[in-house]
Amino acid sequence: MSLAGKTAVVTGSNSGIGLGVAHELARAGADVVINSFTDRPEDHALAAEIAAEHGVNVRYIQADMSDGAACRALIAAAGACDILVNNAGIQHVAAIEEFPIDKWNAILAINLSSAFHTTAAALPLMRAKGWGRVVNVASAHGLTASPYKSAYVAAKHGVVGFSKVTALETAGQGITCNAVCPGYVLTPLVEAQIPDQMKKHGMDRETVIKEVMLERQPSRQFATTAQIGGTVAFLCSAAADQITGTTISVDGGWTAL
Repeated sequence: MSLAGKTAVVTGSNSGIGLGVAHELARAGADVVINSFTDRPEDHALAAEIAAEHGVNVRYIQADMSDGAACRALIAAAGACDILVNNAGIQHVAAIEEFPIDKWNAILAINLSSAFHTTAAALPLMRAKGWGRVVNVASAHGLTASPYKSAYVAAKHGVVGFSKVTALETAGQGITCNAVCPGYVLTPLVEAQIPDQMKKHGMDRETVIKEVMLERQPSRQFATTAQIGGTVAFLCSAAADQITGTTISVDGGWTAL
């Protein structure tokens, strides 16, 4: 599989799942635009590192995914967008009656509305070329629910629905849209939570991972960012030309329960 000559824009991609996706698309030959809300020297250095590793063009473009105009400006600044991966997301946990309104609004803006804005800006570019891939990083929580995650679950269910609508509106135009639904993925953010969970439960690392953190993931194993990236890359391949409007779960069996 080669994505040479394609340009991919991956939102929220200077760490975690987004960075894993950026690496795998670059490995497949795509030029890549990585993104976050910061604009630090290390962000641009990261783009240079990915470019050097995979021999493709990689740029870092700052954009605040909570701002619809900034989302659209990101696509304009990229100049091309054959592959759009909507990955940016945040989380907050609280009971519904205690959920801060500003957190609700921010989660809906970044996790859901940003995908609408970037997709709206990217589709004309894809239609002009007669080819495009939109991959929305949803979650197992786009297909099921957990208590105290009302905004996140609502947003991710919205992402799944939006993916279906996008697929229907682009059917037969050489463009596909799908949602990838990860379970727990071993990102730096998750890794940082392990010591606290070990202390809280009085368990060793292996036990707290399997019995606490991965309780709802039947495989009792984290997915990796490379595995999520590989799934995205597959959806961009010719083998996936007729896969559109659906979800692909990478959740160790979570949603099979």
